[in-house]
Amino acid sequence: MKDQAKIIAALLVGAAAGAALGLLLAPEKGGELRDDIADYLNDLVDTAKTKAQTTASGIKQYSNDAVERAKSKFNGTVSDLYDYKDDAIESAKSNAKTAAEHAQAVAEGVADDAKAKVKTAANNWNNSIQGA
Repeated sequence: MKDQAKIIAALLVGAAAGAALGLLLAPEKGGELRDDIADYLNDLVDTAKTKAQTTASGIKQYSNDAVERAKSKFNGTVSDLYDYKDDAIESAKSNAKTAAEHAQAVAEGVADDAKAKVKTAANNWNNSIQGA
């Protein structure tokens, strides 16, 4: 952007200098020449102001667009993080439920084995008492 501004400034200065020299060398009277130079310089200043306003407007629009793009990317990233969090919570819940079901099944198996051993021991005592 700085290079463009330098080029535009150089062109404007060169154009002004060329026009001033052309007017100075033109076969006109001094008053008319001064009026022509003043008019030309006023036009040149107006053109420079217009270019500066256009450039400033373009820079402002570019920066606004850049801010909007950054906001959009940030919001997308935040949304992705929320989705990841929700998926992680659901996965943890599912894993905890599976582990609880497995633990319950193992506990029931152990309890059934213990019941069977107690019942077998009771039957063996009962048979030994009745057989004696």
